[in-house]
Amino acid sequence: MPDVAWEEPYCAEGNNCYRIGVDGDGNSYIAIAGREDAYLTDTTDALRELIRAIKAGRADHLLAD
Repeated sequence: MPDVAWEEPYCAEGNNCYRIGVDGDGNSYIAIAGREDAYLTDTTDALRELIRAIKAGRADHLLAD
């Protein structure tokens, strides 16, 4: 596993906690808090675009009513 500097968990509701981290090569990581060994990784620019898309509502169709 790469050496990732994880931020404190972000918890929106209940136990839905996520962590974001970066490594020394500039890659970004997202993981469920407590499951940092099973992460999603990409470039920091790609993560930035993903967050912008989610904020813009382009993933709203994935949410249950």
